[in-house]
Amino acid sequence: MHELSIISSIVDIAEAQVKKAGVQYVDSIELEIGELAGIEWSALEFAWEVGVQKSVLENAERHIHRIPGRAQCVECGRRFLMKNIFDPCPTCGSYFNEILSGKELRVKALTVS
Repeated sequence: MHELSIISSIVDIAEAQVKKAGVQYVDSIELEIGELAGIEWSALEFAWEVGVQKSVLENAERHIHRIPGRAQCVECGRRFLMKNIFDPCPTCGSYFNEILSGKELRVKALTVS
């Protein structure tokens, strides 16, 4: 379950920012996670509950912005939504696609007190 290591990294980022700001807690956190980032959403939920215990994120309100997968076909140029990283182009069937969005995994914002 790599989701727990992702949560651990998010906690590390939050703790560094709390220390830098000279505060004690995070009130809220905004995350951007792409639909193609390889995240198992139920595992992420479980990992969050376990991973933030006794950390600066323990009582933080969490907001997750799910970024849809988008690609552009290298063969015909069509832009389309992707549900899976290996989806073919719906126009020409090519698997040669440039991923434009959906692989994001970032902390967008922290509100601290």
